[in-house]
Amino acid sequence: MKPSLPATASASLAQSSPTVGSFGERDGALEWTGRQETVRLEPWGPDAIRVRARLGGPLLEDLPGALLDDPPPAAASVRIEAGQASLTCGAITARIGADGMIRFETTEGGRELLAEQRAHFWWPGPRLRTATGNGYHRIEQLFKAYEGERLYGLGQHQHGLLDQKGAVIDLVQRNSEVAIPVLTSSRGYTLLWNNPAIGRVELAATGTRWVADSARQIDYWITAGDPAAAQRRYTAVTGRAPMLPEWAAGFWQCKLRYRTQEELLAVAREHKRRGLPIDAIVCDFFHWTHLGDWKFDPVEWPDPAAMTRELERLGIKLVVSVWPSVSPLSENHDTMEQRGLLVGTEYGPTAHADWPDVREGERLHVAFYDATNPRAREFVWSRVRENYLEPYGIRAFWLDACEPELKPGFPANLRYHAGPGPEVGNLYPRENARAIHEGMRAAGEEEVVTLNRSAWAGSQRYGAALWSGDIGTDFATLRRQIAAGLNVALSGIPWWNTDIGGFHGGDPDDPAYREVLIRWFQFGALSPIMRLHGFRDPGLPLGPGMTGGPNEVWSYGEEAERILGSYLRLRERLKPYVLAQMRAAHEEGLPPLRPLFLEFPGDEAAWGVADAYLLGPDLLVAPVLEAGATERSAYLPAGARWTDAWTGDSWEGGRTVTVPAPLDRIPLFLRDDARLPVREP
Repeated sequence: MKPSLPATASASLAQSSPTVGSFGERDGALEWTGRQETVRLEPWGPDAIRVRARLGGPLLEDLPGALLDDPPPAAASVRIEAGQASLTCGAITARIGADGMIRFETTEGGRELLAEQRAHFWWPGPRLRTATGNGYHRIEQLFKAYEGERLYGLGQHQHGLLDQKGAVIDLVQRNSEVAIPVLTSSRGYTLLWNNPAIGRVELAATGTRWVADSARQIDYWITAGDPAAAQRRYTAVTGRAPMLPEWAAGFWQCKLRYRTQEELLAVAREHKRRGLPIDAIVCDFFHWTHLGDWKFDPVEWPDPAAMTRELERLGIKLVVSVWPSVSPLSENHDTMEQRGLLVGTEYGPTAHADWPDVREGERLHVAFYDATNPRAREFVWSRVRENYLEPYGIRAFWLDACEPELKPGFPANLRYHAGPGPEVGNLYPRENARAIHEGMRAAGEEEVVTLNRSAWAGSQRYGAALWSGDIGTDFATLRRQIAAGLNVALSGIPWWNTDIGGFHGGDPDDPAYREVLIRWFQFGALSPIMRLHGFRDPGLPLGPGMTGGPNEVWSYGEEAERILGSYLRLRERLKPYVLAQMRAAHEEGLPPLRPLFLEFPGDEAAWGVADAYLLGPDLLVAPVLEAGATERSAYLPAGARWTDAWTGDSWEGGRTVTVPAPLDRIPLFLRDDARLPVREP
């Protein structure tokens, strides 16, 4: 490490003993040390810098996080002067003073992007640590707030906000609430809080504060550039999604739940009899012998080989539900417990939730396997391989309840292979997807698709599709999914979908609900992944025999079937376009679902549109989000000419237009000279 120049710092009279640290250069990185704290700034991919800070010792190199081990190469330079130092990496420059305060700015022009802020003029500084014992701290990292700044990303939340400035977001995984700690700012930066700890982020008018309830060091990554450039940089350092298989870009049929092999096959056959496109059908939970056996119950699924052969002849993929929980009645429970493959507990028995098991009248206390343990991932995959892949050729899996679904949700009581629950708890869903991805690749399988109820930063690199969880079934909930999906897209996850029609209820015979279902189906047809699911009325209580009401295209009356069928055919016509956007996600990191400002960052109005989006660069989608609506107003971004895909009317962008939206039409607009087969021949 090169020795530093003498450092000086101007001191406020309020500071009786100001911190004056020293600088050094180590392997192309800039280090500052002062009062037992070490801060390292290093280039981490083009136009990007990684910052780590630890109190009381050298930096820890092996903590779990989202960043790939080897960043893309980037040219960078360190400059050390009296009283300050800087690291420049392409478009971004970080400056750190003798007092350890960091400021990020554009390399060209020196415009401030983001700067640390003291919590108080005297104590503490911008990085606060409160000891929780044994080298762990409650960590706070404080940055300045900026008037007019808009903030996006942070995974998936049900608050309905696209711009989350002013919100406090819990960093914890829950059903329908997915914590992915990456934030995109309208000021031209994107920041990843590279820490899977339970905590929160406060996006206040007085400052932005990241909080980890219990961790050992600060770790974050920041890049400069517009949102599209930032997505390219972010996915380059956290991993890009594999190419989506062609079948997965089609229609997925699903309900809670098909109870038997014959019931599922009857639906598949009826789709083909009616000439309705279908690419996948889902076998939901309780198809197993016991939770954690990971195999078919022979009573209700007597011949899976014959079932998969028939589905293959029909051109339909079977997707099977794989839960991460293990019943004490499972044939695998004792082995997994003895080998330490279950999530441990600090207090009490190894049990994390209560859940009904097959043919048992009462709930049992079940455990979750430890997805952060490589040996546990290998064990679970061995069961999936031997019971689904090898005998039946099943290659697609639904990873439900993978937050994990704790009851009660006490992360502090959990002990993972990767670390204590408060420090690593948000990591679980990504590592659960990793189990299938690594297993499939080891088995020589090229295509890996899993449907996940939760995710963390980097889940995309393991072929994880995210859906928005168990949500309501009304127009207000539908509206919230648009903002949720767009923020997911800005969090690096390109494969995203909702339960079309929502999850909790919905009466297929109710005209009001039929309208919700139709409008939601239209939105689903123009989503990255199109999947119909839900627990329709009348539903039976939770248990092995449960099922919901019918949830097929023909379940909602003749008019609905006609409209829904037309959108199934539209999806088929658009499948090449959807796959082209999936190719862009795979190769460049650009999501198929895009907020308007991703393509039009120079249009100020585009940054505020939360009820419409772009599917790829050329198709603007404005879903109908109100009951009884027959027209829809939509903002068309400046910088392009837009054509109504249904009528052929066109307008220059930078204006709001109102177009017809009868029940069978979702407003769609084509950009400039784009030609897509929207209208049915």
